[in-house]
Amino acid sequence: MPARTPAPGRATYFPQLATERPDIALCRASAAVARAAEAAAHEHGLGVGHHLVLKMLAAVGPRSQQALSEELRIDRSVMVGIADELEQSGYIRRERDPADRRAYAVTLTTAGRRALTKAEKYIPDFLDRTFAPLTATEREQLTALLGKLLV
Repeated sequence: MPARTPAPGRATYFPQLATERPDIALCRASAAVARAAEAAAHEHGLGVGHHLVLKMLAAVGPRSQQALSEELRIDRSVMVGIADELEQSGYIRRERDPADRRAYAVTLTTAGRRALTKAEKYIPDFLDRTFAPLTATEREQLTALLGKLLV
């Protein structure tokens, strides 16, 4: 593969490394997208984790914090903080789980549903900006490939 001529002040080694080590490239791309997602989410009043919890509750109904943590792949200690903040904002309620009195079910409130609806409005624009270097077909391919890695 011929070497690209970098723009002035641009890195020259990392593009080569990325072709040799897709794991490194994926980690760096993931970190960059995560930073952009958090910045965009906070502009609209919810962190990414907060948004994901509200989105899952809206989709599947009440769940335990443990189930949310496992399904969304959010560390349990981080999930506690997210749930605390969402509850303080009035976006969720934690209630005894009728199926297991030792556990709590996290339930989406009306205010939480409104916050989710508001947050969802900026997602398409965020995705278009973030993935602008990719064609629509490349975005579909990337989504499919990531899905295979995350099974």
